[in-house]
Amino acid sequence: MMNHTQKCNMICSRVPALILLSGFLLFVLSSCTSTAAAERRLVPPRSVTEVRLDDISRQVGLDPVRAIHLLEIYDLLYGPSSRFPDGNDPDIRLRLDSLRLDALGALEEAQGLAIEEGRWNDAASHARSLSSLGVQVERTGEEPAIVLQYAKEQLLEGNDLAAFLAAHRAHNLQGLNYDDAFLFFERAVQVRQRRTAAFFLGIISQLGRAASLPADLRTYAQGRDTAAEMIQGVATVIVDRGIRVDRGRAYPDRALGSAFFVDASGLLITNYHVIASEVDPSFRGSSRMYVRLGDASSPRIPARVIGWDTTLDLALIKTEITPDYVYSVVDWVVPMVGETIFAIGSPVGLERTVTQGIVSALGRRIALPIGDVFQIDAAVNQGNSGGPVINMEGRLVGVVFAGIEYYQGLNFAIPAERLARSLPAMLAGGKADRPWIGLTLSETMLGAEIVYVSPASPASDMQIPEGSLITAINGVPLRAPQGGLIPAAQDQLFALQPGELLRLDLSSPEGEASSHLLRLASRPAVPMVEAVQMDSRERVVAPLFGLHLYPQGGNNFFSSYVVRKVVRGSIADEMSFSPDDPVSIRSFRIFEREGFAVLDINVRRRTMGFLETTMRLTALLDIPDTL
Repeated sequence: MMNHTQKCNMICSRVPALILLSGFLLFVLSSCTSTAAAERRLVPPRSVTEVRLDDISRQVGLDPVRAIHLLEIYDLLYGPSSRFPDGNDPDIRLRLDSLRLDALGALEEAQGLAIEEGRWNDAASHARSLSSLGVQVERTGEEPAIVLQYAKEQLLEGNDLAAFLAAHRAHNLQGLNYDDAFLFFERAVQVRQRRTAAFFLGIISQLGRAASLPADLRTYAQGRDTAAEMIQGVATVIVDRGIRVDRGRAYPDRALGSAFFVDASGLLITNYHVIASEVDPSFRGSSRMYVRLGDASSPRIPARVIGWDTTLDLALIKTEITPDYVYSVVDWVVPMVGETIFAIGSPVGLERTVTQGIVSALGRRIALPIGDVFQIDAAVNQGNSGGPVINMEGRLVGVVFAGIEYYQGLNFAIPAERLARSLPAMLAGGKADRPWIGLTLSETMLGAEIVYVSPASPASDMQIPEGSLITAINGVPLRAPQGGLIPAAQDQLFALQPGELLRLDLSSPEGEASSHLLRLASRPAVPMVEAVQMDSRERVVAPLFGLHLYPQGGNNFFSSYVVRKVVRGSIADEMSFSPDDPVSIRSFRIFEREGFAVLDINVRRRTMGFLETTMRLTALLDIPDTL
């Protein structure tokens, strides 16, 4: 055994060796570190331009439409007209041109692959994107031919509703020839859909070939369905949500509505608000949906939701029965003010009620975040929601939605034209995904003016200036014969899909024209909710309340502004605000669940001798003027 002194001597004798070994290791490590650092110094850091261009290059193969969108943004930020030196670098411009050609070629290849695989909706979407780029799509596949091919395929598979809708769109795009029109006409007669057959007979008549049709087919299409037959195509919708407790008492909790058959497979149309508890993830509780075809003694038949469109308050549901009558969604017609109409439904559960009235007004911009509705004076009540509105010829003109809290005693209907445009998306299943540019518009004497650009939107990416006027969408001039430019713009977007390209032509207040190519995004559930979360309050009061504010500093309590502009027809316009009115914002609150915003302000209005007053303004979050 070694004593303590011996151990110390042994350790001390090894210390020089340990020091030498440690020094050697430090030398090796420092040499390696120095070599690695020297190697890093030899590789120059990548510039922002290189990072951006590499990102675009990766997107060319993954998503050529997104690559083109990014190229447009790059040109906007770093193009020849920008103040950055990269915009005039010939090497960078050469690579940009190469990337643009690669993206265009990848988009053409994607369309060819979609056609080869029978993905007709994707092929049509790519055709529209190519068209917005100015590409002659005859060599890649035109949208009308693609849509018609899809219609024929659906007809062979027995999907009559999808086939008739696609054939209707193909006709609107280019016009059907006799053979194609006869193909769908014959099928409509076979499945006993008289009004659909009448639509295709009208096309054949315009071609001057009606006389060549078999007499029995022509006679059937020229006939008229009776009211008793049409009533057979309407059902009562019952959504059982269990028990509701109010002040210690239990009540049955159920939603009641109406629906009408649009296909012999058992597909029906109703309002989204009737069946919302079936698909709304925020709903807490049980929800079971049934339809009933007769009176209260008739059996309840289970039903399920296929698709829904919250922007139009529409839903497509299905039950496993074969209806006695099917309504045509291709033979719809736009009614005239004063025209006699009939509403069929189940007001307060009274099945198969028919009421008569007239069209009181068209183009009402209320209740829906997209498009407009028409007003009717036919008696409808809670339970009528989702029922059909027809004219005296039995043609579908709209879908009732009733029981609007803010408009007691007034009744409205969703135009059948928008139902027909919404159905393909609902047939695809789930929530209809609508395209989004990110604009809030105001209709002025000069046209559709952009009053607000939402942050993190395609319009924001392209730095579209507020105050500009929209003159055309995808080359189609924006016009409306009797006003309604905003619904007309929304209608042009309705047939498009998120993820495809769109060309937006603008005119500045000074009359300078500009054109912007952008990639459509998916429309947010409530666009203004996202805008409020991302933007400053003085900016979001423009789309919500109609006040364009310019900051003027402020005191210790409230921010002060001057009204720069008042949006025509807005809440601020109705309250007689004027440019140059001094304003202080006291509070701005959002009630997301209830769906409205509240603005408390101090204002000194010029029209009242600059007398200071405190005002509270309230606005709905789901405003109907967005694009």
